[in-house]
Amino acid sequence: MIGVSTVMYGLFGVLRSPGAGDPGAVSDALVILGTLAEERGRDTAGIALFTGRAVTSAAASAGTRDARGCDLSYDGCRVVTGRAAFSRVWRPELLPLLDVAPLVVGHTGRAAPESPDGRPDAGPLVVPGAGARADAGLVGTHDGDVAAERIFRLLAGRRDAAATAETLGAALPGRAALAWVDRARPDRVHLARAARSPLTVAVDTEQNLYWASEPRWLRTVRRHTRVRFATAVMLREGTYLRAGLGAPDGRPHVLGSAGFTPTARGTGEFAATA
Repeated sequence: MIGVSTVMYGLFGVLRSPGAGDPGAVSDALVILGTLAEERGRDTAGIALFTGRAVTSAAASAGTRDARGCDLSYDGCRVVTGRAAFSRVWRPELLPLLDVAPLVVGHTGRAAPESPDGRPDAGPLVVPGAGARADAGLVGTHDGDVAAERIFRLLAGRRDAAATAETLGAALPGRAALAWVDRARPDRVHLARAARSPLTVAVDTEQNLYWASEPRWLRTVRRHTRVRFATAVMLREGTYLRAGLGAPDGRPHVLGSAGFTPTARGTGEFAATA
């Protein structure tokens, strides 16, 4: 019998198009996505708001951190997390920063009954580079019962699609999805879906790019905001996708992709590959 993990997380975020004319609508959509992601967990939540500044070396953060969460400013991004539902972690005073953030990564979580304190780690995680690739590292979110920090350390500094997919294939057993940003390239987002963990990517009519764990959340955004989606697709299992701002128009484009073989934990068998 295959056991199913009770650890659940919600992933959501947006990469803005520089030429979009309605930043408030995108911000509204992001906050609604975070609230809808509470169905994946109300025990922890967080958001990382990027400034667009490329960072190539690690530096100390400034801000506050305690048992309830953190509000930390790093070079190039601000990370706010809490041991609570997204609607409690989110604060209206963050809205001016959200309105101008070119890239935003969000996360919600539900604890496993067997976890030590009944609560999962609050994300997004800020993970430095290591070894020969020691740099500013990345900011990442995950869905599934995986060793997220270890996986993100392996991914830090990897910018080739084939090498990234190879790392994902070796490191992502079981139900999992990832979204992460290399702090040296805050104009790009990396998305990966392994086995049995949905992840949907959508582009609106102003060319802003969104992602969400559940496609239903995007339909709700359409009903309750001015955002209108031009396309939406659920990534196939075993897919790695890199999207970012590209020439000649500066709008988000798919910059690279690759397939990998996700392994269903505990079965000894491989799931389908995209």
